[in-house]
Amino acid sequence: MSLDPTDVRATGPALGDQLSIATPELVAIEFPLAGLGSRFVAILLDYLLQGATVFLLIVVFALLLSSTIGGGLTHASNNLPAKWGVAIAIAIPFLLEWGYFTLFEAFWRGQTPGKRIMRIRVIQQTGRPVSLFESMGRNLVRIVDWLPVMYVIGVISMFATRRQQRLGDLIAGTLVVHEQRLETPLESIGGSRTFTEAVFKTTAAVPLPRESKLPADAVAMLTLADLQALESYLSRRLDFPVETRTLLAGRMADNVARKMNFAIPAGMSQETFLEEAAFALRSMPNLRR
Repeated sequence: MSLDPTDVRATGPALGDQLSIATPELVAIEFPLAGLGSRFVAILLDYLLQGATVFLLIVVFALLLSSTIGGGLTHASNNLPAKWGVAIAIAIPFLLEWGYFTLFEAFWRGQTPGKRIMRIRVIQQTGRPVSLFESMGRNLVRIVDWLPVMYVIGVISMFATRRQQRLGDLIAGTLVVHEQRLETPLESIGGSRTFTEAVFKTTAAVPLPRESKLPADAVAMLTLADLQALESYLSRRLDFPVETRTLLAGRMADNVARKMNFAIPAGMSQETFLEEAAFALRSMPNLRR
């Protein structure tokens, strides 16, 4: 059996408003699909935020234009800076409409401020987080979903599809689901996920060399494929709900221990055991393929 927990695939159409995705370890990940109500409230909140932003920008531009042309806004058509100001004022709503949703969803783990308040997020159909490419695709089609007014086409598409997808979701291969609250804080092994990491990154202390806590002869029973599976899980475990993460860690730890013919040491958690196994495999000079 493969150890890779991240190669998720849909097991079939969702039943009702529940999407079920299975991993190769036969662990089902349940995603409650976000319905029309929660998505409507989320986008309403986003539009209110956009409207407030546009209003403030219009006020700022009006003040700048009035001070630039000296004679007030009545002569704006005969003044080049005023024309540029009008052009920028026209472009801002489009950039806000497209860029707002695209950038927030791509770099805020599938959420806009409205979606975060409503605790929903955009994901890929495989269950993985949405990327910039998918976010761009689904939001470029947003103008079509809006037609003829107030997302009529988008609403019809949601009612016509079993996974409640608007046209943008169908084209980009995305879904909108309710997020699940994590009960315990989780720390990433793969490093920071914030925009300011490069700005505030400090010089890390040189780690002291250490030896693996697992016997070398037992670790030698594992292969390069096992290391790749372990690395995949450890780098992406934050993408799973805490319950699923625990189940995957348990299954992987049992499989690894069985292949090593070695019992997990008393007092060592399953994730720590997987980390130790990965560390030991990386330290092996001749890793079996």
